Amino acid sequence: MLFILYGNDEFAIARKLKDFESDFSDPTTAGMNTARFEARGTSDEEFNNALNAMPFLAPKRLVILANPSAKYNNPATRKKFEEYISRAPDSVKLVIHEIIEPKEITKHWLLKWAEKNSALVKTQAFMQPKQRDMPGWIINEAKKQNGVIEPPAAAKLAEMVGVDTRQAGMELAKLLAYVNWSRPVRGSDVESVCIVTSQQSVFDFVDALSQGNGKIAQRLLHRLLENEDAFSLWGMVVRQFRLLLQAREILDGRGNKDDVARALRVHPFVAEKTAGQANRFSMESLENIYHRLLTIDERVKTSQITLDLALDTLIVELAGR
Repeated sequence: MLFILYGNDEFAIARKLKDFESDFSDPTTAGMNTARFEARGTSDEEFNNALNAMPFLAPKRLVILANPSAKYNNPATRKKFEEYISRAPDSVKLVIHEIIEPKEITKHWLLKWAEKNSALVKTQAFMQPKQRDMPGWIINEAKKQNGVIEPPAAAKLAEMVGVDTRQAGMELAKLLAYVNWSRPVRGSDVESVCIVTSQQSVFDFVDALSQGNGKIAQRLLHRLLENEDAFSLWGMVVRQFRLLLQAREILDGRGNKDDVARALRVHPFVAEKTAGQANRFSMESLENIYHRLLTIDERVKTSQITLDLALDTLIVELAGR
């Protein structure tokens, strides 16, 4: 009952994680039997308690651990982690997911361990399509969302989003809603919906937070909520802070915006904006913010707080940090 999902397609990995979460037959107990952790911000004690807790009115618990390499970064700690997860009790389904670039697959420590322990673990790869394959990916994704997009429109959308499958998926959802699923999406629709608007507004929102300007951040947030589904917006905000965290690491290693573009596989415009924002945060503050986002995500999914209120609270916390 140990699964490792890996690759550089975060959107596909997130979709697969939802499949695991939907395995619970009773939605009312799903939240009580699911624990999600980001390895970097999780203590061994927290992880241990989650693995060994007994299921509540369900055959198994689901424990999801993200990016263990961020915490277990030397041979000694990795060996201890490998030994520990290999002894996970039968009462838990453990799903580990890690962002791994194609060139790292053959030498990645976690995949080497999984290969040696194939009787214990199942692995599944989720790799971003190449740019030339994105129009086809978009056409197939439209079908998954019960719609149709014309090939020229798919090509136009691919030019705008690059290989960012998450952004492509969100933009497709907006486009299909725009045509009300009643006809194929055309190139003119892609231009009319103006896909860059939401992403640019998220950049502006994070800019306001980085400058401690809560009033502007709140105004931008509520403007975004008028036009975006709250959970789609939440995904964009989380993604942006994840990019900032990765960009900060690159910049601390004496990289530049070009290195950010290559490493994160984002458009040069996105890389330039992200590098500029990352310079306004310390690594420590970004780690704390990302941990806070994880906590909010858990509280929202267990109905402890509404997403709108959580976002407003986040503005107060970050703008006044």
